[in-house]
Amino acid sequence: MTVEKTRTVLLTGAAGGLGRAFAKGLVDSGRRVILVDRDKERLDALAAELGATTYPIVLDISDAAAVDALPSKIPTEFQPIDVLFNNAGHDIGGRTAFAEGSPDDWTAIIETNLIGLMRVTRAMLPAMVARNQGHILNISSINAVRIIPDMTAYSTSKAGVHMFTQTLRGELAETALRVTEFQPGLARTGIIVTRYRGDTEREKAYFDQFKMALDPEDVARCALFVLDQPPHVQIAEMMMLPVNRF
Repeated sequence: MTVEKTRTVLLTGAAGGLGRAFAKGLVDSGRRVILVDRDKERLDALAAELGATTYPIVLDISDAAAVDALPSKIPTEFQPIDVLFNNAGHDIGGRTAFAEGSPDDWTAIIETNLIGLMRVTRAMLPAMVARNQGHILNISSINAVRIIPDMTAYSTSKAGVHMFTQTLRGELAETALRVTEFQPGLARTGIIVTRYRGDTEREKAYFDQFKMALDPEDVARCALFVLDQPPHVQIAEMMMLPVNRF
């Protein structure tokens, strides 16, 4: 069976480390990409770099009203949406024992990583269901299925993404829509430096304790592999680890 190329992708968290790699890979593969991020400066720079096959939308996915209005912000020439790529997320204030961490920090993590992802999906899904065509890719983490101390809020958010993805796939089982969860391991993205609120020394010390980490481009290649499968093939989950991790 021939592979049907998806044409237009809506990518959240586009201006971050993973997001940039996803965006570049998607554009290089001939797809149009709606770039969604809350950082206007970095988002506009990325759109300028990647060119006319991209369209930037400034959006904080924890803003419920703004997410509800998202479909109306998409220009006609970038419709319909073939792929919703839920990549936005953070761990600001994370890697802290739950008893010592800030309730505001862990609330913000869950509001973005889980509730925001669900809101974006709810905003975009009805049109896919009506067309009986589409693919939803959710970035989760190995934290969704493994216990890692001092990451309670982040792991809880990703475990929620894991169950949300599985349940949504079940709800859509009688449609032609596909739903995929990615579970990357340690990767050299911006999530660590933002976790430590810009402290690059702490970021370096964090990575130095490990022998190896994934690059964002490694995860992006896996995403393209999933998207390039024939329409009857649904890759439900994919876990990516550096070779020295288990």
